[in-house]
Amino acid sequence: MPDFCGIALAHPVINASGTYDAIAARKVFGDALLEEFPFSAFVSKTITPEPRIGNAPQRIWETPAGMINSIGLPNKGLEGFLEQDLPQLAELPVPLIVSVMATGRAEFAKLVEAVAGRDEVAGIELNVSCPNVHSGLIVGEQPTETEALLETLRPLTEKPLIVKLTPNVANPEAVALAAEEGGADAVSLINTLKASAIDPGTGAPALAAGHGGLSGPAVRPVALHQLRTVRAAVELPLIGMGGVSSGADAAEFLVAGATLVAVGTESFRDPQAGARIAKELETGVYGARSGVAALDLE
Repeated sequence: MPDFCGIALAHPVINASGTYDAIAARKVFGDALLEEFPFSAFVSKTITPEPRIGNAPQRIWETPAGMINSIGLPNKGLEGFLEQDLPQLAELPVPLIVSVMATGRAEFAKLVEAVAGRDEVAGIELNVSCPNVHSGLIVGEQPTETEALLETLRPLTEKPLIVKLTPNVANPEAVALAAEEGGADAVSLINTLKASAIDPGTGAPALAAGHGGLSGPAVRPVALHQLRTVRAAVELPLIGMGGVSSGADAAEFLVAGATLVAVGTESFRDPQAGARIAKELETGVYGARSGVAALDLE
């Protein structure tokens, strides 16, 4: 049974934020979902201080090896989350990690204090992909910004703070090191890669926003490379993600230095992907890519 930042987990497979709606899934599958929940911990959709409606459609575009999304972080805001979503997520049979994002340290602090103060919450993920309103810099792209944010937030809670890294930087290891020095308990990577697509029927951008984030199998080699680079730079536990579709994929991330593996896009195709991948890891039966079974996971 893996231990992650003091949180005991049944297996090393969790979800990537925003890729599995546990509340909606329970409406479809009922309480059977609680008996066979596919992840060992649940990471919520990212919440922001105020409600967001997200981007206009079209917001998802399929690619040959994944998808581009431009959802825009729709959520009920902090108050709506605490009043409406948290009581339902607290009924899940696994630890809850809440993902938060803001545009300044004061707003981040407000989110962290409010969320960390709830007993239902085991940890907090910091989505640092938004520009700081004061500096104009993307917090997760600038090591100094990342470290300053963690120095602000670390005194507010003893619960684990997980920094979610963006892959859209030249040196993600520098940002990870800044997070470690600022007091982070762990980092997760990668988030989506910047991407665009053209609708062949119209010649116009395929997404209303004009661009989005690429996920799925296409990004896995990039994710593995960045994970190995970050693993060499920091001692923190790492959550690896990016195109994990099978136990073989997950095994690669673990061998590369991840403590946990997160499943994202694959859950859109198979809602029980997390459980399937965890079982494949446990049994060492990986199907078509069974050659990975020879990897030493100890």
